[in-house]
Amino acid sequence: MSDLNKLGLAEARDMLRAGDTTSVELTEACLKAIDQADALNTFVHKTPEIAMERAKAADARIATGDAPSMCGLPVGIKDLFCTKGVESQAASRILEGFKPEYESTVSQQLADAGAVMLGKLNMDEFAMGSSNETSAYGNAVSPWRRGNDDAQLTPGGSSGGSASAVAADLCLAATGTDTGGSIRQPAAFTGTVGIKPTYGRCSRWGIVAFASSLDQAGPMTKSVRDAAIMLEAMCGHDPKDSTSADLAVPNFEAMLTGDIKGKKIGIPKEYHMDGMPEEIETLWAEGRAMMKAAGAELVDISLPHTKYALPAYYVIAPAEASSNLARYDGVRFGHRATLAAGDGITEMYEKTRAEGFGHEVQRRVMIGTYVLSAGFYDAYYNRARRVRALIKKDFDDVFAAGIDAILTPATPSAAFGLGEMNDEDPVKMYLNDVFTVTVNLAGLPGISVPTGLDHQGLPLGLQLIGRPWEEGDLLNTAYALESAAGFVAKPGKWW
Repeated sequence: MSDLNKLGLAEARDMLRAGDTTSVELTEACLKAIDQADALNTFVHKTPEIAMERAKAADARIATGDAPSMCGLPVGIKDLFCTKGVESQAASRILEGFKPEYESTVSQQLADAGAVMLGKLNMDEFAMGSSNETSAYGNAVSPWRRGNDDAQLTPGGSSGGSASAVAADLCLAATGTDTGGSIRQPAAFTGTVGIKPTYGRCSRWGIVAFASSLDQAGPMTKSVRDAAIMLEAMCGHDPKDSTSADLAVPNFEAMLTGDIKGKKIGIPKEYHMDGMPEEIETLWAEGRAMMKAAGAELVDISLPHTKYALPAYYVIAPAEASSNLARYDGVRFGHRATLAAGDGITEMYEKTRAEGFGHEVQRRVMIGTYVLSAGFYDAYYNRARRVRALIKKDFDDVFAAGIDAILTPATPSAAFGLGEMNDEDPVKMYLNDVFTVTVNLAGLPGISVPTGLDHQGLPLGLQLIGRPWEEGDLLNTAYALESAAGFVAKPGKWW
């Protein structure tokens, strides 16, 4: 079969088990597609030698008849995950040339399950961005186009390279991370599925930190079933991460029955935003109808502190970023500026950080340092933490009242053009996260499912938010939504 790279994880796994193809053939198909897709700028560190070595090992493992679901399946790894001996730059100049001597827990678990790493994927610098325009590697480009318009579109951010690579069939699936929507927003923009699990479900060890109380890894895939397969391999307790939950990981795929009869789906009134495009409102209404037709009960709910989520997030996340990024000083690893005669250690720090960090990272570090400073700590950071507690309580109350999942839009619009959101008003860009940040602040699982196209032929997604630790139930609800929506659109190949 040609076009093996167009398969999803589940189909490829079944073909491998049946002997209809091999991991080597799958991997070669993906490597060929990657080499023909430089225009998308998704794979920024290609690892064909590692890929072929792992593919051969996977074929040998499958031949023994004892291989996990991910064995032999080619995937991309976001550049935020440290990968032993392979550049792990977090798309920043300050980590230029950094090759870790260790492997992140998530990428190690995927390797242990037999997954094949094709290479490292583009992203926003240090995961700070919603459009993949802050990367030291240059913009990642969406494979989608508006009608006959050849303007380049954003694949979303920060996991833009992951979303673009999956949508363009360069890999069967990819890892992403989500701090305020960085898995779900790019998934919605590219017609793919992205799930952010409950905070603590996937280990953060070996993932370059942005905001430690918000960051969570998750899979970006071509279907909900694929998300269930990959998520299971990525989850599990890790003693190296103090926030990792010591909970059994269920067989998520086995929970996909598509039966949601009697489930209570909450519809939050606060997500009807002023000025929301009519297409998003229509999509949401169609989603509600699909849920109802599948036998779910729709319940109007209130999440009263939603309007404070974005401001609270943009205090907490930069505060944690300024603390986490203080380690990049040019002393121990990564980029170090060339110093003039007479420069001391202070000048070295200043010059290295000025050269190494991009404008958006500098902006957020400065905001974070400001809100943590002595005179403003209570006024900003502590107040934001209290707001965060109220947002979490809103969700707790709704779930305590018997709601099983919450249905919302995933993004306030379809993908926009690269360069269309100019740097003069960063708040316009931040508003892209309006539907997603609450989930991170409350530590809940959330998934974006592609459910329609806008008038220009671009994908739109809906978001489902689940109860903590109940990813299996959330995936099943998403599976029912995916089945009802029947989304099969793919971008036309222009690259």
